Parts: sequence; C-alpha cells; structure tokens
Amino acid sequence: MIEYKEIMDNKKKYLPLLLIADEQESAIDAYLERGRLYVMEDGVVRAVCVVTDEGEGVLEIKNLAVAPPWQRCGYGRAFVEYIRRRYRGAFHTLQVGTGDSPLTIPFYEACGFVKSHWVRNFFIDHYDHPIYEGGVRLVDMIYLRRDL
Repeated sequence: MIEYKEIMDNKKKYLPLLLIADEQESAIDAYLERGRLYVMEDGVVRAVCVVTDEGEGVLEIKNLAVAPPWQRCGYGRAFVEYIRRRYRGAFHTLQVGTGDSPLTIPFYEACGFVKSHWVRNFFIDHYDHPIYEGGVRLVDMIYLRRDL
C-alpha cells in the first residue's frame, strides 16, 4: 500500500531522486531546508516532492520526481493529488515553476494547472550549465497554477 511520509531530518538522503527534477544541487539546497519534503513509498521510495509556502496563500511544488522504473505509471499525478488534498484549506493556490518542456508542461496541465506567468532567462541566469529536457534547452521558467 502506498504511503506518504514527511521527512524532517536527513533530507539530502533523497538527493539522487531530487536531482531527477532539478539537476543542480545548489538550486535544490536553496529550497530543501525551508521546504517540506514528502516521499511516496510502499517499502520502496517511488517518488519525492518538496513544497514551500510562498506567502499570500500560495503553496509551490519546488520538486516532484518519480524514480525512473515507475515513471509514467500515475505516481506523479497521485502525488499532486495528495499535496492538493493535504493542503486544501491551508492555502488557496498550488503553483509549480518548470521549464518550457514538452514533458513537464503537458503533465501539469493534465493535473489541472494552467499557465500563469513566465520568468525570462531563468535557467540561463540561475544554472551553471545548459539544462535540456525532452531535447529542448530550458531557458524561461514557466509558472502554472491551480486552485486548491
């Protein structure tokens, strides 16, 4: 049976999974300690998710990663739904920032998110190397939002 657990200590233990969704460790370090880390497991860790309070009723998914053997099996969508249920009433908006990737944008849209705003050149300005996903170089950060 799948369980969701909040990790309070030794969060860096999950770095290999976190690096799937954000491949620069210094970027992860910038939000990991202030964020709440959850794992999805059933004896084996299937996925991780880090969320942060961005103020004014906005909760942000900073990192959502599913281990490679279980990608495209519904675990990512299930994790988004868990976060939505867990924080409904405490926040009014769930947002996520991601690159303009043919892999992630359709995923979040299928989870009920809609594009909100962009941060131009985010991946150029904040990462020390080019980031590619689905064959596309990521340049701008695209924010998507949905109501909780």
